[in-house]
Amino acid sequence: MTKQLRSIGPLSCAKVAAIIYGVIGLIIGAFVSLLSLLGVFGGGFGSTGGEPSAPIFDLLFGVGAFILLPVVYACMGAIGGVIMAGAYNLVARIVGGIELEIE
Repeated sequence: MTKQLRSIGPLSCAKVAAIIYGVIGLIIGAFVSLLSLLGVFGGGFGSTGGEPSAPIFDLLFGVGAFILLPVVYACMGAIGGVIMAGAYNLVARIVGGIELEIE
């Protein structure tokens, strides 16, 4: 049986995209945080001009990345979800929706 997906709810799409992108941001934030902490304990990999940077800034950047990146990614995912759902709905009105085969 073939059905057509004629429209997508922009807010439901935004919620799903926000969660997916928030998880991606959490994973990336964990890696950035880990690399930043390795820089702190490794003797200042983030140094500029031959002088080591203050370890507290590296530590705060690492923790900040772990907290801030998931929030930023989730917000951008929600905005992108609304835009893409709206674009899909507009195009689906003109050319028809995506055909789905459901059993």
